[in-house]
Amino acid sequence: MRHLHTRTPRRRVVGALAAGLLCAAGLGAPAVAAPGAEPAAPALADGLALTPPMGFNNWNSTHCRAEFNESMVKGIADLFVEKGLKDAGYQYVNLDDCWALPNRNADGKLVPDPVRFPDGIKAVADYVHSKGLKLGIYTSAGTKTCNSAGFPGALGHEYSDAQQFADWGVDYLKYDNCNNQGVDAKQRYTTMRDALKATGRPIVYSICEWGENKPWEWASGVGHSWRTTGDISDSWGSMLGILKQNLPLAPYAGPGHWNDPDMLEVGNGGMTDTEYRSHFSMWSVMAAPLLIGSDLRTASQATFDILDNKEVIAVDQDPLGKQGTVVSSEGGRWVVAKEMKDGSRAVALFNESGAAQRIATTAASVGLPQAPAYTLRDLWRHKSYNTAGTISATVPAHGTVLVRVSADRAWATHPPAVELGVDGSPLMVAGTPTTLTSAVTDLGRTPAEHVSVRMTGPAGWTVRATSRATSAAVPTGRSLRTTWSVTAPAGTPTGSYDLTLKANYRSPAGTRADGTVPLTASVVVPPPSGTSGLGDLPWLSATNGYGPVERNTSNGESAAGDGHPLTIGGVVYGKGLGVHAESAVEYYTGKECEKVTADVGVDDEKGAKGTVAFEIWADGTKVASTGVLTNAMPAQPLTADVTGAQVVRLVVTDGGDGIDSDHADWADAQLTC
Repeated sequence: MRHLHTRTPRRRVVGALAAGLLCAAGLGAPAVAAPGAEPAAPALADGLALTPPMGFNNWNSTHCRAEFNESMVKGIADLFVEKGLKDAGYQYVNLDDCWALPNRNADGKLVPDPVRFPDGIKAVADYVHSKGLKLGIYTSAGTKTCNSAGFPGALGHEYSDAQQFADWGVDYLKYDNCNNQGVDAKQRYTTMRDALKATGRPIVYSICEWGENKPWEWASGVGHSWRTTGDISDSWGSMLGILKQNLPLAPYAGPGHWNDPDMLEVGNGGMTDTEYRSHFSMWSVMAAPLLIGSDLRTASQATFDILDNKEVIAVDQDPLGKQGTVVSSEGGRWVVAKEMKDGSRAVALFNESGAAQRIATTAASVGLPQAPAYTLRDLWRHKSYNTAGTISATVPAHGTVLVRVSADRAWATHPPAVELGVDGSPLMVAGTPTTLTSAVTDLGRTPAEHVSVRMTGPAGWTVRATSRATSAAVPTGRSLRTTWSVTAPAGTPTGSYDLTLKANYRSPAGTRADGTVPLTASVVVPPPSGTSGLGDLPWLSATNGYGPVERNTSNGESAAGDGHPLTIGGVVYGKGLGVHAESAVEYYTGKECEKVTADVGVDDEKGAKGTVAFEIWADGTKVASTGVLTNAMPAQPLTADVTGAQVVRLVVTDGGDGIDSDHADWADAQLTC
């Protein structure tokens, strides 16, 4: 049994199943479904959840805090209507754990917390229903729910609890997996299915079994969705890890039975808006339930703009019910395509990496028929173009370009698609000119005319074109290439800075069009001569599976600075890096360094848990690696020749068995230049 750290005391794991698990237990690596695989059981034929459920759940924003109460729930329902979310398709307002008292009444019935819900659950349901919305509720397929306060679970009370939910007017049940006493999962979840059916009320049934027993193989005849992973948390590393686990399960999803990679974190503050757009795009391409996890009462307009993107929602809610499948994923450049009922394809160009990358595919590769040209609709820019067949973009770090492509006879009414890209390294030393080369490439069947391109940088930077930046026409498949001299002022602090490349052009019919690519330039300092500890040097970027990368301490828990002395097999190290799989830390070495050394292994802080593997990369080439390391193994020496590399990347993977307390130490990590 594997267990993943989680983010609150409610979800803390303490031992085996009988001691009580959590809805973020192990991130076991799911089996990759064979092409064309079908669910082992037929989907429920009750007409519910024919498209992935959309709504709200309070847990990610409030956990069990006092702010989760009747007023909040009603306020969310009000905002669904006021902000247009109801019109966009969101309908379920769902309560998570902590809505009940810790004890049942003398009749064995559940009792709503009179402080949180003074009018009771039925009154809340009536209010939500009065808005044309639906109410969801939570319990666990165990003797207690997941919170440490020990709220009553439904194991042994399934029929009574289901009837209470129905009597209250509940429309959706999230059924967790804590304190399950080791009872067979399929048996526990099937019993509640039968209890819900016996009420005669249509209730969408969300199985929150964490993917522990491969529910995708058996649950399509039991529930309307099933969690495929442990809990998500509000970080890029968490979202990315869950995405990678859910993607291979596409053959098991369909109308009435959905893979559920957990709720949305959009707007909770732990990721950038670019990362949240990726989160929302990829959940939609995966036909995942879209359950808002942020407190909409305090949400920014940017958050509403993401959650209310009806063109992206239409991808998620397409009635064909196909989950997107991976077309390619080399080098962190993901192409995921989703077949749509109208014959079009939704295509996500997703950039996992920390630098802008060109990601490309073709209409044929995503399953479209041969055609003279295609209409390409950008679902975030809300603009349509024509393409001769190439689907390509320079995608910002952690970004996603989401398009819908169709073999459309009206393609010629749209301007040609153009791709903007930049060659050259965006790493620069302050005060020293750096040369970049931009390309504006016509992907369309028609020429781009009156083309001009402009690059801008931060105030005080010098950005100057050193070759022509205009062209009367750029034919299909050709490019306008422009060289630029970019200089950050002397004294500019190290860090990341925004550059923007923008092109303007016209179609042959005179329609104006434009394209913009945000780029990131990193101001770096040359590495110091001699041997330096990597825990003391500035890094270019750092991503971590749980909490931040820690300097000269272990990973600790989710907060910054909560690590302990780096300790592997009882040996304590004073310097190094503490990380958690999946992680990557990049350093600028400027072609001036020769060697990286470290003693690597699983930190002692999680006892016997954890399996990881270490890798060192030099400019995209793996130059050193370990096998799988466990907590029972002493530190292993790792040395890499990085001669001539401009960037060195330290990577820790999960060892191939899913993420389970994978605390890893780069102990005494040193760089020699």
